[in-house]
Amino acid sequence: MTSKEKITAIKTSRKLHDQVEGSYLALMAAKGSKNWEEKQRYLLADMALHLYQTAMNPGQLKLDELRNNLHAIATISDQFIPNANLKESTSELFEREL
Repeated sequence: MTSKEKITAIKTSRKLHDQVEGSYLALMAAKGSKNWEEKQRYLLADMALHLYQTAMNPGQLKLDELRNNLHAIATISDQFIPNANLKESTSELFEREL
């Protein structure tokens, strides 16, 4: 994929991001409410799009952004897969220098 193609893909993902983030912000849900899981799914999709943008950005991969993306995704996913200890596993992402 050329840099130009990557930039086009990122622009498309920004449109998707705006839609997903808008849905997340519009859905009023408190933790434990019937809409909470749906709201968290929007948040997970939002973070996945950030990861996509980080990975597709032309040039050198920004490791601090990658680390933050992975931390967010693992933290949100922890509630869906609680036995995997995903949130706890993210502590190692920040223990070592990049």
